[in-house]
Amino acid sequence: MSIVIKTPEQIDGIRKSSKLAGQVLEYIAPFVKEGVDTEYLDDLMRKYMEDHGAIPATLNYNGYPKSSCISLNEVVCHGIPSKETVLKNGDILNIDVTCILDGYFGDTSRMFTVGEVSEEAQDLIDDTLHALNLGIQQVRPGNYLGNIGFAITRFARTRNYGVVYEFCGHGVGIEFHEDPQVDHTARKNSGPRLRPGMTFTIEPMLNLGRPKVVIDEEDGWTATTIDGKLSAQFEHTLLVTETGCEVLTDVRGDYPIS
Repeated sequence: MSIVIKTPEQIDGIRKSSKLAGQVLEYIAPFVKEGVDTEYLDDLMRKYMEDHGAIPATLNYNGYPKSSCISLNEVVCHGIPSKETVLKNGDILNIDVTCILDGYFGDTSRMFTVGEVSEEAQDLIDDTLHALNLGIQQVRPGNYLGNIGFAITRFARTRNYGVVYEFCGHGVGIEFHEDPQVDHTARKNSGPRLRPGMTFTIEPMLNLGRPKVVIDEEDGWTATTIDGKLSAQFEHTLLVTETGCEVLTDVRGDYPIS
C-alpha cells in the first residue's frame, strides 16, 4: 500500500475541487422531483461543473458513459443516468459526483427522496447518514483505518442492515482512486494508522436486506441488491488534520474542522 501524504499545495487544490463537488449536489437538489429523468439531471450537473471550470471524473472513466452515478431504490451504486429512468413518487436515490478542478479530484454523494417515501426507506436513509458520521468520528491522527469500518458495521448490525463489502471508500485527490482502500466492514484496530495529510472517502452503503450485490451483465456497471431490497449511501471526502479531520465536501457547515 502506497499512501500519498498530500502537500499544502495539493490539499488546497483538493479542497477547492471537493467544495465544488459538494456544491453540485446542492445545485441539483431542486431539480430532483417526480417526472424528471435521470439523464436530464446528469446533463445539468455536467454543465454546472463545466461552468465552474471543472470536468466530471466519471465521464469516460473505464468506459463509463455519464457525468455522474444516479442510483435508485435497489441500485446500490453506479446507476447510469438515462432518459428511460424517470423519477416517481416514493423513489429514493443516490447521486454521486466527482469533480476534476485544476487536476485535483473531489468526490461526494448523498441521498435524495421523491415525494412521499416509506418510513422504512426514510429510516434507512437516516441510519446510513448516521453510519457515515460514526465513520467520520474515527478520523484522527494515530487511529487505525480499520476503526472506520468497525464503527460503521457495529452500528449497522444493531439495525439489521446489510453492509455492502464489495465496494469501499478510497484515497482520492491526486487521482480518482488511490490508496488506501477504506473498507466499511473491518476488524477493530486493523489497517494502517491515519496520518495528517491523508485524503480519502468514506462512503458506506447499507441495504435493507442482504449485503451482496449483483452487477448488470449488459451495461457492466449497475450494481443492485441481490434480493431487490432498498439500498442507501452517503459519501464525503476527508482530510486528516494534525488534530482530527476536515470534511472537504461539506458545504453546509455540518462538520466543524477538528
